Amino acid sequence: MSTSERRWLLHSATRLGDSSMDSSICHLDYQPRNWLVAPGRFWVCDFEHTRRDARVRDFARLEYRRWQAIPRLREAFFDGYGAQLTGIEQQLLELFGAIEAATALVRGHEQDDGALRAHGRSVLARLK
Repeated sequence: MSTSERRWLLHSATRLGDSSMDSSICHLDYQPRNWLVAPGRFWVCDFEHTRRDARVRDFARLEYRRWQAIPRLREAFFDGYGAQLTGIEQQLLELFGAIEAATALVRGHEQDDGALRAHGRSVLARLK
């Protein structure tokens, strides 16, 4: 990781630390692999990472792992959610992208997972 990338991640962490935001109970691994879907029904499973966090944080995995490939899914999700992100929430979501990038880089290194490392580098490049 370059010096400028480290600085950017630290700057993002500082901005997040200085931000006020709505909190709620968050799943923190909210993505399709943890969804059970049947006609007219929807459940979420795998709560090992669940804790109180910024409400917007639960959208980070979707934003940086799913919606990039198929942007219309983002619009469909928020139509079903019943509200769009405010400008401030969108800015927070971009800052949470720094956590997504750092997590992918570290986990990719720990697990020798080239695809996960590449994802982390891609998110970092997009946001930086």
